[in-house]
Amino acid sequence: MKWNHAINDFKDYLKIERGLSENSINSYENDINKLKSFLNDKGKISPLNVSADHIKEFVYNISKEVKANSQSRIISGLKSFYDYLLFEKLIKINPVSNIESPKLRRKLPSTLSIEEINSMINNIDKTKKESERNIAIIETLYGCGLRVSELINLKISDLYFEEDFVKVTGKGNKQRLVPVSEVNKQCINTYLINSRTKLNIDSRSSDIIFLNRNGYKLTRAMIFTIVKSLSKKAGIKKTISPHSFRHSFATHLLENGADLKTIQQLLGHESITTTEIYMHLDNKALVNVMKKFHPRSRT
Repeated sequence: MKWNHAINDFKDYLKIERGLSENSINSYENDINKLKSFLNDKGKISPLNVSADHIKEFVYNISKEVKANSQSRIISGLKSFYDYLLFEKLIKINPVSNIESPKLRRKLPSTLSIEEINSMINNIDKTKKESERNIAIIETLYGCGLRVSELINLKISDLYFEEDFVKVTGKGNKQRLVPVSEVNKQCINTYLINSRTKLNIDSRSSDIIFLNRNGYKLTRAMIFTIVKSLSKKAGIKKTISPHSFRHSFATHLLENGADLKTIQQLLGHESITTTEIYMHLDNKALVNVMKKFHPRSRT
């Protein structure tokens, strides 16, 4: 079996069976191509003939070029690729199964205060045509705790404002209902009624909420550009991204007494361990929970 054949079959599996996004599938493909390029320098080695020694040599090679986080992601992607080949009975042993990923330092996510979020919104130039859209984008990122991919794919048909919910399609095409505030609803409705109706909307984007000036769906890069520009105008020195609003959403819920299980559901985390990182952000929340619920905390 040739590399291109194996990679294309794996991509079909990721799309059809696992329901991954185009971005995720491209990441897998890029990581496998790194291994393919490395092995091409050593002669023509079929993906079915790759050994654990080949993988060890490859990992050692990339360790000199990429950081631990990237190494870990590449190893994980290769494990998935060879798990697929194993599942298809094309190989008998996964050559990546005993390869250890580098130990990662747990990085706490950067968060924004309510004042910083308000400052970013206040720095949106109200004279610009896209001002109502950008206000709605920031309010939705923070108000619903969405990933960038979830935001740009949010549809008008996903809005259930009478029930105070929006339907969000997350990783693996998994859907969840997220409550939406009156402020958030008002910002989205203002944009939909005033600004969006003036666009010449492409038919393929007719149900997409957030559009560019040409009537097409916004890209991930455009959301990053909007956030970076506003953070600079607001004088925010910390490094932030659209994901910072998601972190802030979860952190502020925790600070105000929400439980981890609820936050997990709102964020669409498959595992509670992913949500537990927010417990490290605010020790005050832990103290308050202890005082409120532990019997020895009351005299």
